[in-house]
Amino acid sequence: MGSSEKTILVTGGAGFIGTHTVVQLLNDGYRVSIIDNLDNSVIEAVHRVKDLVGPELSQKLDFNLGDLRNRDDLEKLFSKTKFDAVIHFAGLKAVAESVGNPRRYFDNNLIGTINLYEVMAKYNCKKMVFSSSATVYGQPEKIPCVEDFELKAMNPYGRTKLFLEEIARDIQKAEPDWSIILLRYFNPVGAHESGKIGEDPKGIPNNLMPYIQQVAVGRLPELNVYGHDYPTKDGSAVRDYIHVMDLADGHIAAVRKLFSSENIGCIAYNLGTGSGTSVLEMVAAFEKASGKKIPIKLCPRRPGDATAVYASTEKAQKELGWKYVYNPIFFLIDYSSKIWYSRDVQRSMEVGKQQSMGIPVKALGFN
Repeated sequence: MGSSEKTILVTGGAGFIGTHTVVQLLNDGYRVSIIDNLDNSVIEAVHRVKDLVGPELSQKLDFNLGDLRNRDDLEKLFSKTKFDAVIHFAGLKAVAESVGNPRRYFDNNLIGTINLYEVMAKYNCKKMVFSSSATVYGQPEKIPCVEDFELKAMNPYGRTKLFLEEIARDIQKAEPDWSIILLRYFNPVGAHESGKIGEDPKGIPNNLMPYIQQVAVGRLPELNVYGHDYPTKDGSAVRDYIHVMDLADGHIAAVRKLFSSENIGCIAYNLGTGSGTSVLEMVAAFEKASGKKIPIKLCPRRPGDATAVYASTEKAQKELGWKYVYNPIFFLIDYSSKIWYSRDVQRSMEVGKQQSMGIPVKALGFN
């Protein structure tokens, strides 16, 4: 059966990674339904996806306002559409917020996913790509992180991802007709090259790049750098920054693997670049690329943050046929126009074009 005959449900499909993945699914010939409660996204993002793919492919996309914690929302959706697979993005994702309000994370991330499994089973849809996270590794004893490392999440957000991975493994073991792929991705950055979609978080950003960008245009007064005494080369935390389009393509590769055989089990894959960059290196690279000085405030470490985490990607390359494209690259903005994402479409389009620009690490003076 060709991809054009398959229908994929994308939970949280109006979000940052979700919208980019939906674009790639549509371009790959799938029909797509989105369910999203718009807790940290906006309906304009879906409109931009439709504008991006054009009128013909837009006919293969529908949006449903709904919350996975409300089983009736899922029942309504599954009763009217036969889904061949689900890509599950929906959930809260801020480490610091999860430390302060763990119950909210357990409610959103765990209850919603359990409801989703129940309804999928009822309607015999047993193929899932689950949005996991590098946070399941906690602070690994060595790096890069390999998929068979001991899992020891350090914060409530990471533990929800770890719990949900364990739930997936238990379900697949008890019911072998399930096929589940767990994608542990690292730190997403960048935007679609068209500039029509990108990361536009509500409130103060949780991810580094939009935080830097909002400081650059004066939305925020300074960048808080949490931790400057880590045992790294400059004292700041080290992460694996990967372009969102690489992540989207990783989800396409995972969906293809789901359909490659009747039963693939429950498998985890890292999606990263295989190299680490510190927070202060990111700031310096941005300053060099944009010509803008970013005021920073050195703050104490945040509870739940790891020192250094980056991926081994050998397994994904070998089994999914997926490889990142933008490495080693910083995803930075030329701020001559001093524009950042807003919920105005034209401004977002212009900034997104700038945000998708990549600059090799060596060109910026880093090894």
